[in-house]
Amino acid sequence: MKKLRFALLLTGCAVLAPALALEPSNVIQATGTIEYAFTPGDDAAGLIVRTIDSARSQVLVQAFSFTHREIADALIRAYRRGLDVQIIADREQIESMESAAMRSLLDADLPVFMDAEHSSAHNKVIVIDRDSKQTALVTGSFNFTFAAQYRNAENVLVLRGNPDLTRAFSANWQQHRAHAIAMVRSESN
Repeated sequence: MKKLRFALLLTGCAVLAPALALEPSNVIQATGTIEYAFTPGDDAAGLIVRTIDSARSQVLVQAFSFTHREIADALIRAYRRGLDVQIIADREQIESMESAAMRSLLDADLPVFMDAEHSSAHNKVIVIDRDSKQTALVTGSFNFTFAAQYRNAENVLVLRGNPDLTRAFSANWQQHRAHAIAMVRSESN
């Protein structure tokens, strides 16, 4: 009898657990358009650069790894146009690899921060014009690196025209910014 009760309990848990796990915790109505790219075949980096170049007021970046020079150049152009451009990157990645792209961001005086609170700050997100009707959100597996474009199998999504989604990602960005450490430009660079 004990075995039967135990088996029923396990069966009940097995049936109930997936149902509980599938309940959505954050649902936002789908609006706008979605543009996508797959690497190495598509120009995912070009899609990201064009999206940054279309920004009108703000570009907030969360990056795990950042070595792609053209994406860095687009961020510098946006900053020089007077936009609010800020970058949060994974501390271990910044400290473990020399990046000319990251150095160029610092040399251009862009605000760059390191997220050291997590064992891996693995987000790959760009929030563009959070408070605009023309808002855009860049996300996917694509690290902002040369390898992601030319050697890896990666994906990028650009979701435009969904202000609620962009605000949600912006709020998450702000949470990480609150514990991130500002990087300072080294005079030896």
